[in-house]
Order: sequence, then C-alpha cells, then structure tokens
Amino acid sequence: MTNAAASSLQVRTDGSVGRVTLDRPRAINAVDHDMITGIAAALAQWRDDPDVRIVLLDGAGERGFCAGGDVRGLREQVLSGDAAAAMGFFRAEYALNAAIAEYPKPVVVFADGITMGGGIGLAGHAAVRVVTERSQLAMPETRIGFTPDVGGSWLLAQAPGRLGEYLGVTGGTMDAADAIHAGFADVLVPADRLGDLHHALITRADPQTPTEIAMLFDETPGPSGLAAKQVWIDDAFAADTVPEIVARLRARDEPDAAATADVIEALSPVAVTVTLAAVRAARALPGLRAALAQEYGLVEWFATTQPDLLEGIRAQLVDKDRSPSWRPATLAGVPEGLGERALAHVPAVPLWS
Repeated sequence: MTNAAASSLQVRTDGSVGRVTLDRPRAINAVDHDMITGIAAALAQWRDDPDVRIVLLDGAGERGFCAGGDVRGLREQVLSGDAAAAMGFFRAEYALNAAIAEYPKPVVVFADGITMGGGIGLAGHAAVRVVTERSQLAMPETRIGFTPDVGGSWLLAQAPGRLGEYLGVTGGTMDAADAIHAGFADVLVPADRLGDLHHALITRADPQTPTEIAMLFDETPGPSGLAAKQVWIDDAFAADTVPEIVARLRARDEPDAAATADVIEALSPVAVTVTLAAVRAARALPGLRAALAQEYGLVEWFATTQPDLLEGIRAQLVDKDRSPSWRPATLAGVPEGLGERALAHVPAVPLWS
C-alpha cells in the first residue's frame, strides 16, 4: 500500500485499487477547489498505470460521502466582485465530472450517507455506484435559489417518467431504493459490508469485474417511495409550466401532492422555473458533456444576474435563518420565457476548449 495526503484527501493504492477518500468529515466531505484538483491529479496519475485497475472513491466519517460543493466560497467570491474565480472552480469541477464518466478504468463509488449536489457529480457518473441503507441522495440546488449542476441535469433527464422534473424542482431526497429506481445508483450494499466489498475489489478472485463483485454483496432494496408516487408525479410534472404543475398538484386528492405544491411555492420562483426548463432541455442533448456545458452557462447566469443565489446561500448556510427573500417573491412574478432566456446565456469563457 502507498499513501499520500493531499489537503483534505487521502490518496493511496491498495493492491490494484487506487483509492481516494474525501477527508473533511466535519463538513460531510464537502469539496473545495483543492480537493477537486487532487482527485483529478490522482485520476490522471492512475490512467496509464498498469498496476491500478480499479479506482474507488469514498468518504471519511459516518455522516456521508459528500454533502456538496463549497457554495459559501462561491457567495464570497461573487460578493467581492470576483465571479471569474468562482467560474474557475466550476470549470475544474465539471472537467472532473466528465473525467469520471469517461475514465478508461472502472470507477467505483461508495455513496454512503449524505450524497448531494457536488457529491452527486462525483458519484452519479461512476461505473459502479454503491448505496447503503444510510444513503440520502439529492440535487437540492433550488433550496438555495440555484439549479442542478455537476451533470445533475443529465441524470435527472434520464430518470423514469417525470421524476427528473420532480426531483430537480423540489430538491427532494432519495433513499437507496429511490436512487436505484431513479437511475442515480446501481446496487445496495449494507454499510457494514463496505469493508468486505473493498477487500473483494482488491483481491478480485472470482468474479473479475467490479460490477460482478459488487453484486455479490447486493441486497434487494425495499419498495421505492418514488415508484409508488410515480402516477401522480408523472401527471403533475408533465404540465408546461411550474404554476401549472402546482395547480395539478393541488387538484389531486393526494396529501403528498399538496405537500409537494407547498414545497415548490416556498422555493425560489426563478430557480424552479429555470430548473424545469434545464431538465427538459437536457433530454434533447447528446450526452453528459453537453449537459455540463449547458449547466456552466446557467451557473454564470445565476452568479452574475440573479440575487436569489446569494440570498439562498445566506439564508440556508450563512445566517441559517431559513427565511430567504426571493426576487420575485412568487411564481406569478416570473417573467414569461425566463427559462429559455437563461438557457440562451453564452458564458464569457467556454467550459470546453
């Protein structure tokens, strides 16, 4: 075994497994720019190393794999007038998301516990995505006046029926069964068996592939709550606009539907409007890189033109008063065609050269 420490990462090789552990447990392993750079460097080092055949990503601590990205830092940079620095972080993060998806060796991720936002960007595009009974997955960006990124819009667009719109607009949380049903995860392994799975990946006796090895530890999840609600979700979230979605939810004799309408109306009207448009636009894109490029334009649009992003971060993560003042305050105040105009934003610096 070799071992190296890179800021808040543990980077080492265990036999033929290159392992990167996110090591900020007090922050539920939220990723900053140095961590993104460190993971990318490890992948680059192992890409052509014949001794490394599998890459494993996991997180330190009991609370989760990764709670997201450093959005507090984003707010500080935008407030200081340095939006360009913030966009540099997103370029590096999105390049890493694409690298994980396109990596020539299998990437296995243990998405144990909280895996949200930027954590989905690391876990959701891997070859083998392992969840546990403790897993909680979400793209919760609308809660801070933002929109799903890190390739989240692409994953949402591939979800069955209208689950992508539902999960993206509401920021809803998935358990292991939901995540597998929605296409965000592949297998459920009990948390206390992850060490055994790690050992099996190292020894690679029989079977040989990481997918087959993970399946040896797979437990069939219980019924998915999302699947049970899919009929009314598909009906409501097929509506053309967010106000029409809310109206359909309120018209249904379903307590969960009414509660969902309440959630949407408490979120940033701009964020839910743009997110609905973004998920639907992602369905027509050719692949993950195109979705990341679309998201990059939306990130810059939010960061440079929309007060709701800074206000949402303040209310949820800085002051933590949970009382954001959205502008506009209601869905009725959202200008017609806003989602399409946001999607048409051309970034000052393109994501891909």
